[in-house]
Amino acid sequence: MGDRVSEVRAFNRFYTGVVGALGEVHLDTPYSLTESRLIFELAQRESVPVPELRRGLDLDAGYLSRLLARFEADGLVARQRDEQDARRQVVRLLGPGHEAHDLLEERTVDRVGALLADLSEEEQRELLGAMARIQRLLGGGHRAAGYVLRAPRPGDLGWVVHRHGVRYAEEYGWDERFEAMVARIAADYLTGFDPRRDAGWIAEVDGQRAGCVFCVHKDDMTAQLRMLLVEPAARGMGLGSRLVEECVRFARTAGYRDMVLYTDNSLSTARHIYQRAGFTLVDEYEHADYGSGQVAQNWAMTL
Repeated sequence: MGDRVSEVRAFNRFYTGVVGALGEVHLDTPYSLTESRLIFELAQRESVPVPELRRGLDLDAGYLSRLLARFEADGLVARQRDEQDARRQVVRLLGPGHEAHDLLEERTVDRVGALLADLSEEEQRELLGAMARIQRLLGGGHRAAGYVLRAPRPGDLGWVVHRHGVRYAEEYGWDERFEAMVARIAADYLTGFDPRRDAGWIAEVDGQRAGCVFCVHKDDMTAQLRMLLVEPAARGMGLGSRLVEECVRFARTAGYRDMVLYTDNSLSTARHIYQRAGFTLVDEYEHADYGSGQVAQNWAMTL
């Protein structure tokens, strides 16, 4: 645990340095980080009761009082008795206070924009996804992880092949012949792609790729569901069922009469998803195409 605590502290030091929160002033303004947070909170509403400020910013009552006294002397804020409860004070920003907020907002946007400008589009998505994941993990589970489905982009098919190879080797012991088969399916999808008849979906959780599925044309009246995958960290969210639903919906819209898929008897979770979607088992047979003791299954449904 000690090493992990040190790693977290090292990250904290690194990140606060990156965003300019270590110095006595914040973002090259006259205000410290705490003072900047106070100005930001006050700018969100017309007036804020002092107890709410103290709780929201987790500040000592005496310290907050000194900050407000300084702001009041500088003409940034005004304090008065709450009309609803004369026992407490409310605080509101004055014109110079709003100008200070605008300056802080402008400097923040410039600083963050400069950070992002040095990163590629993929690196930006990775960064934002990591930030969202940190918030979710440290937020006590109050915000459930969500996902989005999008069309494949350049590089996604390489990820699909890679993750199939890794996942099925780790979970089922399948060898490199399975990865080679997935690579051929992915290559056929790209070279024979017809937007009227074929489609693919990449699922993202916290900005990171977490699953996929593809609909390809087998013949004029038959679509085939291929390369369904959900990463372990994204399981339990209903993502597999959603991917299959999107695939079936597209096949119907594209005018196919039937839909088929190929799977293995050992993939019990996937088989349950297929059954719920309306697929039925057509036949099965033993094989050793990428391991031993495997039972291939063909499933189909009428659209």
